[in-house]
Amino acid sequence: MKLTHLIAIALVSAGTGGTAAALTLTIEVTDARSTQGTVSAAIYNSDTGWLKIENAVQTLKIPSAGDKTVLVFSDLAPGRYAFSGYHDENGNGKLDTNVLGMPTERYGFTGTGGLMGPPSFDAAAIDVQADTTLRVTLR
Repeated sequence: MKLTHLIAIALVSAGTGGTAAALTLTIEVTDARSTQGTVSAAIYNSDTGWLKIENAVQTLKIPSAGDKTVLVFSDLAPGRYAFSGYHDENGNGKLDTNVLGMPTERYGFTGTGGLMGPPSFDAAAIDVQADTTLRVTLR
């Protein structure tokens, strides 16, 4: 009887003990031009498919709050993530560009780089091992 009870406890513990912590990554997006439209964003956990929306771990589309729009990505496993986002001012669902291909709507990334085109995944990636809040300034 006692052995059966210990086996049951061990089975229950094995079923719940190996779950990784679910983390939250909060991104404060600043410097949108207005409260028109939405801030569209995605996070990725690999350079494979970086900036291809179908490969994003999570996506969000939040009405622009102007000076600061807060995006909360939740239930993340610990690891490396890279963020990309833009202010979709006219709500057409895409980052508008001019005839030369230069963005005409504001955009931003985590990490470094991106002045002459989007940064690599490694340049944009951040290590998330606990609940984290970051600021991304649109340009």
